[in-house]
Amino acid sequence: MVKHLIKESDLNKAKTWSESVFLGDDLLLTERINEAPMPTEPRRMNFILIGLCTKGEVMYQLDTQKQVIKPGDILIVSDRHVVDSYQRSPDMEGLCMMMSVHFFREIIQNVSDVSALFLFSRQHPVMSLEQREIDTFKEYFQVIKQKISDEGNHFRKDLVKTLLLAMFYDLSNIIYRVKQDDKPQTRAEVIFTKFIKLVETHFRQERRVSWYAQQLCITAKYLSETVKNVSRRTPNDWIDNYVILELRVLLRNSTKNIKEISEELNFPNQSFMGKYFKEHVGMSPTQYRKS
Repeated sequence: MVKHLIKESDLNKAKTWSESVFLGDDLLLTERINEAPMPTEPRRMNFILIGLCTKGEVMYQLDTQKQVIKPGDILIVSDRHVVDSYQRSPDMEGLCMMMSVHFFREIIQNVSDVSALFLFSRQHPVMSLEQREIDTFKEYFQVIKQKISDEGNHFRKDLVKTLLLAMFYDLSNIIYRVKQDDKPQTRAEVIFTKFIKLVETHFRQERRVSWYAQQLCITAKYLSETVKNVSRRTPNDWIDNYVILELRVLLRNSTKNIKEISEELNFPNQSFMGKYFKEHVGMSPTQYRKS
């Protein structure tokens, strides 16, 4: 019941903030995060947030866990987390990127090392950067902001996606450094990481939770409980996310007809795939391809 009482933070509402630039409904950058109207009640994230604190201090709760961000700290908040009790010092300043989950996954879909490392940030959302890492993030932020503003560039979106992927590699290197110094993963975290790697490899052919559990030598019930405890999502949610992203990409970026796409992703038939897609996206594959 509590889940339904928690409102969602909406990326589109952030477009009204001053001094922000955005790329459609996919990406927003702002250097004035201190001017943003922050919620006074719990909010469930429906986008990815990456922020760098450059001055002052921020305090909040993430899934009931208190977090403190100081100058030089980077914050990575994934979707479905609940943010509450937000406070900031009067002199707080920082850089902030917000991007849709679809856009984020579209960028890293073929880079398993990056996506696996970003999973680590779900349990470790705040990390302290070295000075050279701070400088690198600031450089990425400014050049991405510049490219977003260059509306006359025919390849603007592709340029931004390429720059973001490069930035994700550098962020992943930071996560890797922090991970090496951190305590060993719990058994649940190890299972979750292995599960995600299996999904990335096999989601086109296999969507049964029982199959993934069998590969991990555990029961489907234990896998479901473990994945939900670690990520606040069910195994089916994760599998569906990968399948839907692949369907979106194929429908938009390939010349294959819908029957061929349904066969490639191992659906029983085209009609079944159509119902599956509409259930998750809200429109038919044909409508999505034309939109």
